Amino acid sequence: MKRDQITPEHMERYLGITKRALDKLTIAAPERSFNRRLAESFLQMANTYYNDALHFNEEGDIVNAFACVNYAHGWLDCGARIGIFDVGQDDQLFTLYE
Repeated sequence: MKRDQITPEHMERYLGITKRALDKLTIAAPERSFNRRLAESFLQMANTYYNDALHFNEEGDIVNAFACVNYAHGWLDCGARIGIFDVGQDDQLFTLYE
């Protein structure tokens, strides 16, 4: 297998990883805080990109699907790293600081 190709198997793997991450996290910021609104915005962006990835994948546009799923997970990683998402110290699904 060439390393410069995105296969359907790659897409299923990355979609699955991001889905597990979305299902695992909770918003850590207090309800009435600015960070709560920030967390909700991050989560909305992640969900939007994830749904776009699903759509592009179903349409057979694997390149755009791959880009979208990576953007989605980037929003999740960022939220986990700055502490607005509680990810249970999971450093396998998320990029944590330590």
